[in-house]
Amino acid sequence: MIAIKKIIAVGGVLLGTAGVVHAYLRTAPSKAAREFTDLAEDLLKETEAVKGRFTEADIATLPGPVRRHLRRCGHLGKPKMAYMKIVFPDVAFSLGKGKKSIKIAYTQYNFVDGPDRIAYIDSSIYGVPFEGVDAYVDGKGSMKGIVAKRFTLFDIDGEAMDKASLVTFLSECLFVPNAALQDYIRWEAIDAHHAKAVITAHGTSAEGIFTFNEDDEMVAFTTDDREATTMDGKSEKVRWSAICGGYKEINGIRQPTELKAVWHYEEGDFTYFDAKAAMMSYDKQK
Repeated sequence: MIAIKKIIAVGGVLLGTAGVVHAYLRTAPSKAAREFTDLAEDLLKETEAVKGRFTEADIATLPGPVRRHLRRCGHLGKPKMAYMKIVFPDVAFSLGKGKKSIKIAYTQYNFVDGPDRIAYIDSSIYGVPFEGVDAYVDGKGSMKGIVAKRFTLFDIDGEAMDKASLVTFLSECLFVPNAALQDYIRWEAIDAHHAKAVITAHGTSAEGIFTFNEDDEMVAFTTDDREATTMDGKSEKVRWSAICGGYKEINGIRQPTELKAVWHYEEGDFTYFDAKAAMMSYDKQK
């Protein structure tokens, strides 16, 4: 009887502890969310509204498939933008080869003036909050993962991250086409379905190839200027692609709603980011 009472008492303590932990994880302030919000607020304050609308004259020197893409997506005649916000509510995300995917919500901003890019991951692993902040601000790239709202799982920066973050911004420049017109991006014609772009900012350069389909949709961006980095900081040069699809007209603009990020390893492709129902929006327009 005494043993049973002890077991019941221990069980009660464990349940009580579990309840306290659950309450803490549900209500505690998020270190990652605060960092992302602070970054966004600072960048938004510094961002000035852009005047003017996209014209044929603006795109006249761009390669043919890029011009056709911007026309097809309905940007001509629309206001130029100072930044873009994308919300990915449903993403299958993997933390590495051989690891199971988790569901995440992903929110990002791309700022034309800079260029700057920040993103926030919101998810959980076995019921424990997992969050991440990717940032490319003032030429510095970083990737941080935080569990249980306060414990840093990884925090990676350095020259390789600077370049990776810069080329990621390049891969998305046609989503926020005012960026594609800036002096920090140089375009080179290839053929009817491909165009090369080189981005240079803060002393770093990166490049990649855009691919367009018969419907003038941008369907892929591929580069050799990214390194696959693991949570322990190890990295290796691997060809990387951003794959786009599911184009729909939203607020008068055709935009992709499905996006994937893929590492092309020698042993086969590894898709670590697979997003559905993406929604892009723009602000600071006149």
